Amino acid sequence: MSNWETVIGLEIHVQLLTKSKIFSSSSTSYGKDPNKQASYVDLGMPGTLPVLNKSVIRKAVEFGLAIDAKIARKSIFARKNYFYPDLPKNYQISQLDLPIVEGGYIEIKDSDNKNKKINITRAHLEEDAGKSIHSDENNCTYIDLNRSGTPLLEIVSEPEMQSANEAVSYMKKIHSIVTYLKISDGNMQEGSFRCDANVSIRKVGDKKLGTRTELKNINSFKFVEKAINYEVQRQIDLLEEGKKVTQETRLYDENKNITKSMRSKEEANDYRYFPDPDLLPIEINDDYILEIQKTLPELPEVKAQNYKSNYDFTDEQINIILSNSEITNFIDKILPISKISAKKLINYFISTVYIKLNKENLNLLEDDLKPKDFYMLIELIENKTIAKNNLKVIIDELWGNNKDISFIIEKHINENANDDAELINKLIKSIVEKNDKQVKEYKNGKTKIIGFFVGQVLKEAKGADPSDIKEKLIKLLDSI
Repeated sequence: MSNWETVIGLEIHVQLLTKSKIFSSSSTSYGKDPNKQASYVDLGMPGTLPVLNKSVIRKAVEFGLAIDAKIARKSIFARKNYFYPDLPKNYQISQLDLPIVEGGYIEIKDSDNKNKKINITRAHLEEDAGKSIHSDENNCTYIDLNRSGTPLLEIVSEPEMQSANEAVSYMKKIHSIVTYLKISDGNMQEGSFRCDANVSIRKVGDKKLGTRTELKNINSFKFVEKAINYEVQRQIDLLEEGKKVTQETRLYDENKNITKSMRSKEEANDYRYFPDPDLLPIEINDDYILEIQKTLPELPEVKAQNYKSNYDFTDEQINIILSNSEITNFIDKILPISKISAKKLINYFISTVYIKLNKENLNLLEDDLKPKDFYMLIELIENKTIAKNNLKVIIDELWGNNKDISFIIEKHINENANDDAELINKLIKSIVEKNDKQVKEYKNGKTKIIGFFVGQVLKEAKGADPSDIKEKLIKLLDSI
């Protein structure tokens, strides 16, 4: 690997958060029966005309301003002509020569944890295609056109990333921006946020780019990393065996962790672009841009700096808080009222709510858990009114329940609290009695041995408060 360097550029496809499609009034809601949300306009039937959904313009401008890009005062739509079964019109309405957003950049951390600027070439509006569903069982392909016409913002980076880690960092940064702006829900499982990765390698010091392959439609941070790492190694193996890398489009198979050829791409495709005759140019004035600029929310990068300076959160804690806007909004409603250490509060959140969200693939909505209710629970634990062990149980009971929190926690107040305290006291005494050697070391001044005792107690009392255990242990050991 030391003789080779990797060059990566990403094309990220972001489904914009609108109720209707970009050129028709069809619904964009996810999960409906196949082909129930494709209108005559989406299908390109004779006599139909596209009408631009003006909300997509605002969302594209918001993104452009967030990345310090140039907003085009005039942009046009073009027809990109190609045949594919899930593209019913045989052309896609997109933008080519005059995209709505040009330039801009974001910053990520490189492998040395230094800031690295990744420049963005453009972000343009277009319509999504339908979906092909391949069935090995029936040896056929089904076409679902519900997605056809869903508004997309395609964000194209410069080829400036040099590792899979950098590509994932860039992708996460873009995901964070579009979800904070609320221009997309960023739901990768539903295909709202996916990317194509252009990957090539070259000898260290070479200026000329190597032959690239395009990894198509990857909708997971984990799979982007795995796919790029596999593809880089595949290309290195080919070149070191004296073979050539073929310019082609490849698909990533997550089950086998391999990339496989989808179609060759030896020459640039001739899409025969021409301006769409049915759509007027988009014209944007300075007043429109200024009005949007004033309403932009605080972006994740700024919030991260505030968390660092105001609360001294660790990078890991900040990354979790900023992992999506729902979590950020939740935490931001608690921090100003909290009398508990901010770090302790976040640790409670991560060990209960955040784990639940990941494990059960949930969104954090106030209908499920109110910030003030969560904070009340933490206060009750801190003052020993309810046992810490009951926190996860109470959150599970409270989740999505419309009852007042008092009805749920009433049965848990002091429930097992006294029993737990008595049990831990017995465990501490028993473990101290069984470890004479460690007791002598402690009495001889080796106070760090206290960690050994805390660990032994926690093995038997999972979920107990380590600081409480440590305090009781010191008190007992000092009395011996």
